[in-house]
Amino acid sequence: MPFENREGQKVPSVVWPTRQGGDWVNVNSDDIFKGRTVVVFSLPGAFTPTCSSTHLPRFNELAPVFFENGVDEIVCMSVNDTFVMNEWAKDQESNNVTLIPDGNGEFTAGMGLLVDKSDLGFGKRSWRYSMLVKDGVVEKMFIEPEVPGDPFEVSDADTMLKYINPNASGSKVATVFTKPGCPFCAKAKAALEDAGIPYEEITIANAGVTSRTLRAIANADTVPQIFIEGEYIGGSDDLEAYLAK
Repeated sequence: MPFENREGQKVPSVVWPTRQGGDWVNVNSDDIFKGRTVVVFSLPGAFTPTCSSTHLPRFNELAPVFFENGVDEIVCMSVNDTFVMNEWAKDQESNNVTLIPDGNGEFTAGMGLLVDKSDLGFGKRSWRYSMLVKDGVVEKMFIEPEVPGDPFEVSDADTMLKYINPNASGSKVATVFTKPGCPFCAKAKAALEDAGIPYEEITIANAGVTSRTLRAIANADTVPQIFIEGEYIGGSDDLEAYLAK
């Protein structure tokens, strides 16, 4: 039986016990949803592959664009306890997303999306979905198709952003290969920051990344080497030319 689309209905009223700064703090769903515009995405579990590699990171990455388009808060919901969700938030550096531990599955059950994943040893978990909630009422839901496995086709951040504003575009992101003490690397990072392009930095000789890795990826021996949205830009001068376009 297909999951019920609850557009036009109020979200469940739930109180979530959370751990904040070493103290227990109850978070009421009314505090999150009442009088506010909130994007919620829910997933099967913290630290699981798709959730960690794509679902949460992309919402975190696009959060500034969501906020520019009238969203007050982005909430990630999962049937996990608060300790797990807190550690996952640290691991993911998800500063733009609020992680809610629906540990007892009350909110998820109230949405009709609590599913049995006992075959994986997960017990009861959330089906993957996203929704736009305005003043506690669901305006739009994107529920993954009810097929075996863990489909991830419609509940992604880009689909939600396109619904909210078809003309909105996500900010570009970059990857920069550097070496410690490299002045050209510092120049490139400063240029990206000035251009408002967030970047991840991969330091050669750290975490098993070597010059051989750099040659394999960029066919280059010098740093920095810069990629933007998967496009190979090149070194510091190449970045300057790219940004001048």
